[in-house]
Amino acid sequence: MRGTARKISIPRCFIADLMRASLDVPFVSLERLLNVRDLVEARAAAARPPGWAAIFVKAFALVAKDEPVLRTLYVKWPWPGFYELPRSAATLAIARIVEGEDCVLPQKIGTPESMPLAAIDALIHHAKEAPVEDVAAFRKALRATRLPLPLRRLLWWIGLNSGRQRANYFGSFSVTSVSAFGPGELHALTPGPFIISYGLEADGAISVVLRWDHRITDAALIARTLGRLEQVLNTEIAAELRAYRQQTEREVRAIAT
Repeated sequence: MRGTARKISIPRCFIADLMRASLDVPFVSLERLLNVRDLVEARAAAARPPGWAAIFVKAFALVAKDEPVLRTLYVKWPWPGFYELPRSAATLAIARIVEGEDCVLPQKIGTPESMPLAAIDALIHHAKEAPVEDVAAFRKALRATRLPLPLRRLLWWIGLNSGRQRANYFGSFSVTSVSAFGPGELHALTPGPFIISYGLEADGAISVVLRWDHRITDAALIARTLGRLEQVLNTEIAAELRAYRQQTEREVRAIAT
């Protein structure tokens, strides 16, 4: 059948490089329905609630703050081993359109456990709405993807196998979801080590899939992590949303008087 040959665009080339880097990671996954009724109620009462992506970025970072394994990378240089980070760094998958083509680009958020939810949400909105060239993480990813293949492969190898560089380029965990486009569970691939995806459910519940590099830890810790994540969402994150609402109400009353 006669078709049309098309050149692979730079954004799709980036995804191809990302998938190649993910091939040898022994991922397993655990899915659980979390009861987050307290969080849902607190978020519904907020005047300008942050998006779910910001909520999950901060919640997982708070869980990882007390669990070093969730801040641990598997690296191969100078020999295979683990590299424990002092704090978390999130990588968020952002859907964009580049030169008329749908694509996904990574936005990095450093130390989200110490950031206000509003600040995390602002970074995500900037990555979604600003010109692609104005987002530093996008600019770096696309610039590296324009390099010749041998140089690209070398950069990816260094970035994945040196603990410090891996943290700088890929972070310690990733968050992704297709909930904005309708229901469905996404089992994504990245070089790891931890990937969280979520799908919104009814009646104060949310479905969460946590994929992880089995070389780093086992299912028992991941099961405990999901339990702790549910707790953090309903306590610390919900409390921050309530405090933000109270602050907003005080500001409104001050303006009115």
